[in-house]
Amino acid sequence: MTEPAFSFRTAQAIRFGRGTAPEATAWAASRARRVVLLHGADPGRAAWLHESLAGAGIAVAGFSCPKEPDTALIEAGVDLARAHHAQAVLALGGGAVIDAGKAIAALAPGPRPILDHLEVVGAGLPLEAAPLPFAALPTTAGTGAEVTRNAVIRVPEHRRKVSLRDDRMLPDLALVDPALTDGLPWMITLASGLDAVTQVIEPFVSARANRMTDALCRDAIPLSLSALRRLAEGEQPAARDDLAWVSLCGGLALANAGLGAVHGLAGVIGGIAATAPHGAICGALLPHVLAANARRAEGETAARFGTVANWIGGSLGAGAGTAFQTLAEWSRAQGLPRLGEMGVTRDALAEIAEAAQASSSMKGNPARLSQAELTGILEKAL
Repeated sequence: MTEPAFSFRTAQAIRFGRGTAPEATAWAASRARRVVLLHGADPGRAAWLHESLAGAGIAVAGFSCPKEPDTALIEAGVDLARAHHAQAVLALGGGAVIDAGKAIAALAPGPRPILDHLEVVGAGLPLEAAPLPFAALPTTAGTGAEVTRNAVIRVPEHRRKVSLRDDRMLPDLALVDPALTDGLPWMITLASGLDAVTQVIEPFVSARANRMTDALCRDAIPLSLSALRRLAEGEQPAARDDLAWVSLCGGLALANAGLGAVHGLAGVIGGIAATAPHGAICGALLPHVLAANARRAEGETAARFGTVANWIGGSLGAGAGTAFQTLAEWSRAQGLPRLGEMGVTRDALAEIAEAAQASSSMKGNPARLSQAELTGILEKAL
């Protein structure tokens, strides 16, 4: 059988490896004299880059993203970029910081408010102007946001997390320096790492998988859990390198093959339980979504789930038949909270399941799960 044609989009340039982060200054200096630098809650973690940019004669406006971005934070960042007459945007931080940077770079040149461009709760209109040049430097290994073409934004009035999406939002430069993740606290490593695990599994079993995304995911899935297990035992630079690579592979894969029910549910949960870490939500859902999808899988898709079960079981010392349950138990033993501990109540499960069915992530799920099936998944993860 002839395989269907596919396309593959990613960042204009990717630099991977220890010691690559300082290259951001030369990139910025070749494009701009005025930039916005996004960072997390602690500006001190970005001081080295701020000083390097200023030393190259660049006027730098810092902007803090201390939480997962919502519409108000993005609007404030857009106002700053316009007032500063920014010619480029850089983001040094986790997935939330990088998503905020992508959104600010995308919206600052255009005339419309953010809701005009948001999916699901907004008008979903395309951008009217090209985004500002954007460089991403991830400091966690999880989201792969440095190579994706969307920004996930919380809309409090709708109690949802939705995407701002445009092919032109793919970063101009992704600088993936695993040294930036060294020494991360274990709970951040675990939550972001389980997001990375999810994001190489969901594209592999996606209805939109292709040869390119398969090639990225096949090696990354077993490597992901191996790296997490090693980091559970203690700090290991080689394991940090592996997890950063897995995260990059996940970003590349999901941008081209989509995700599935884990992220479909997680987007809704993130809008309801605003302080729950996205990666922790994904980690709590993943084993139960895998089990539900595997029960519905047939043919080639069933074979893929069998392969995933073998990889997970092999990484965690379990047989394929108990791999998904073993993953849930291992994650819990490492400190991963359940959904109920993250603020999700039983009364909200039906609402979450119903809203998730309209999520863009659900388009890639290999089976059309009913609201009852989605509610069952949530109950198991609660």
